[in-house]
Parts: sequence; structure tokens; C-alpha cells
Amino acid sequence: MSTTKKPFNRRDFLKVSGGAAAAATAGIALYTPSASAAKARVVIVGGGMGGATAARYIKKADPSIDVTLIEANATYHTCFMSNFVLAGERKLDYLAHGYQGLAAEGINVVHDMVTNIGNNSVSTASGKNHSFDRCIVAPGVDYKYVEGHSDEVADTKITHAWKAGKQTQLLRDQLSSMKDGGTVIIGAPRNPFRCPPGPYERTSLIAGYLKHNKPKSKIIVLDPKDKFSKFGLFMEGWKNHYGYGTDDSLITWVKAAEGGSIEAVDADSMTVSAEIEEFKGDVINIIPDQKAGKIAFTAGLVDKSGWCPVDLHTFESTIRKNIHVIGDASQAKGMPKSGYAASSEAKVCAAGIVALLKGHTPGTPAYVNTCYSVISFQPKDGISVAAIYKLREDGSKIQKVSGGLTPSGKDRNPANRAREVDYALSWYENITSNTFAD
Repeated sequence: MSTTKKPFNRRDFLKVSGGAAAAATAGIALYTPSASAAKARVVIVGGGMGGATAARYIKKADPSIDVTLIEANATYHTCFMSNFVLAGERKLDYLAHGYQGLAAEGINVVHDMVTNIGNNSVSTASGKNHSFDRCIVAPGVDYKYVEGHSDEVADTKITHAWKAGKQTQLLRDQLSSMKDGGTVIIGAPRNPFRCPPGPYERTSLIAGYLKHNKPKSKIIVLDPKDKFSKFGLFMEGWKNHYGYGTDDSLITWVKAAEGGSIEAVDADSMTVSAEIEEFKGDVINIIPDQKAGKIAFTAGLVDKSGWCPVDLHTFESTIRKNIHVIGDASQAKGMPKSGYAASSEAKVCAAGIVALLKGHTPGTPAYVNTCYSVISFQPKDGISVAAIYKLREDGSKIQKVSGGLTPSGKDRNPANRAREVDYALSWYENITSNTFAD
């Protein structure tokens, strides 16, 4: 855990991060409507954590701004917490959020597919154009499939379930119907990708489901990396709950150095070809390598990395003026690709846009991130990481100021670890309410 003159604990973090959030909101509220701002128009493409949060915070900051949120789907399913559904701890409806709350706050919610982003208008599949002074693009991620894998295969047999919804339910159904003694294969992606600890929480919670319902089964994790987010905490949890490192381990993790990189899949034979050998599974879940969502490519917002470079003061694209990119698709150097990070970026972006529309210079931003992972429900065992960030003086990177990580080893406290699970559930309710006003 980070220290300055004294230890920085969870209570300290909540005090500081809560104060930072309040200050950020207050900073936005300081701007007062003007005649020019009354005519300002902001169009937001994508209604996930980033897009929906940005819409709310711009409208709260200045109700005179015309805010339009364009999202193809009437219901958004959060990817974070979707592993709870796979473990049988929640139903899919738990992840579902609508846009009625945003509409009630004066945001123009349009359910349509964006086909093009021009210099001052957004075009949709229905043939309509939505004019803007500033545009925010929150496109999420798209996938780099290996041979034999595709959108069609993922929707029918070998899921990725990295966009929550029908694939989440399909994977849950596959796990439920799998015979006791079956093999589950999980393929992890290369960095960077959405929710760095997600594949390993998924491994943990599926292992927990199998342990208590199909104890003869096993999980094989194929990984193109030799280490991953919260590595020590997950390894400790796998050893404590699932016998990792023993002959009876429920989980086998094949890292990059051992040939864990996946090269192809065969849906007909349910076979995964890795660098060194092939693996057959009864249920296969391959999370592909990732890149920015399709509309970011169509709009010319992506560089050779496959992600969108931005000015970290306001998240304005460094490729196209007056267009901002937030969330997983942005190159927010120094921050992870997470739901909480997307929310924080959205608030920074919202404050910056409100200032720019009024002819003001945006202030120096601060950012926060919190990420919970659950290793086991029986018994409850949760872990988390939290951090506060600021922008480096030269604007090149977002730097961690302080934060904390769940204690492990001799400092591990089972009661506190059980509370982490409760904190995760409370966090989910709070962040989704803050985003969707539901």
C-alpha cells in the first residue's frame, strides 16, 4: 500500500476520492450559462459508462447545452459484474440499465446506429444528421479474432462474453449444462484490453461454481502473458480456494512462456490450438485481443496502435478537432481500461467541454479508479485496487498520486476480505446509479 508520512488506508482513500469527486462537480458548477452557451450542442456517440456519464455531467453543469446521446441499444448491460452471472450468483437482468433516467433529465436519447462522424454532424443509419459544436465518442472495444473465431462463432458456440448480454447468458447456459468432469477453457487476451483483472475473476468464479456443483471438472487458462493484474492476490486466492499448485488443482494456468498464446480455434471439434499443443474443451470461452470500437476506425480517430490518441486535459482527439474520445478506446496513458476509469474520464471530459464552449481554459484534471474482483463466494473473498491520479505537468501521462491494494499474506484478514465482496456490490449500485440515473 502506498505511503507518504503515514499509511494510506481505505478510509483515507474514500475521504480523498470523495472530496476529489465533489470538487470536480463543484468545478463544473462554477460555470454559468451565457448567451453563446445556450446554443451549444454536444453529441455523444455510445451510451456505455463513459458516454452516459458524460451526458449527465454536461447537462448538470449547464442545462442550456443541447446534449444528444446516440446509442444503438435501448438496454445497456455492464460487462463488469457479468462474471457474477456466470457463477450463478446473479441473473442477467442485474446487469441491465435503460436510458429513461437520462431522458428525464433533459438529455435527448436517440436509439440509432452511427454510420459517420463529420466535422460538425453525426450521421445515423436511419438517415438523420445530428449537428454538434463538440462531439464525444465512447465506442468501447472491438476484437482481433484468431483463426476460426469470429462474431458469428462467438454468438453461437465459442463465446467471448466481453460485451455483456446474450453471450453472457449463452456462456452461463453452457456451464450449467456441462457434464461433471468436463473441461472449461478460458483464453485471455494480450495487453491492453478492457478490464485487466476480468479474465482472472472469471476464472475464479467459474472455478467456485464448479467446485460446489461439478467438482470433477477443471479449468484451463491459456494466456499470452506471464503475469497479469492483481497477480499475487489471485494466485493466493487460487491456492486457498481451488488447490492451485497441487495435483488436485481445479485451475491450470498456461502462461506465455509455457505456450499459452492461442493461434486458432475449431468450433466443430471444440479444440483450441496454442503455441505448443492443442486443448479440447467442453466449454470454450476465448477473450480476443482488442482494439477501439468500429466507429472510431470509420471516423478516423485511431492511430497505428489500434487505439485513439487524445489530449489528456480534455480527451480531445489529437487527430481530429472538436471530437473527444473517452473510455476503453482512448489512449489514457497511465490509467487502466475499466468502467470506473471511463466514468472518471467522462467527468474530466465533461468539465473540459463545458469550459471550452464558454471560451474558458479547462482546469487541471484529476482522475480516480477503483476495481473490485471477487475470488470466491463460498466463502466470500474479494480484493480491490484503488488509486488517485493527476496529469503530469507536460501533459504526456496520467500519474498515480496515491492508492491502495488489498493486503495479502500474513496481513490477510478473512473478515475484511468478505467485506470486500459487499463493497463490490455497493460500488456497483452506486456507479450505475450515478451513470444512468436509475
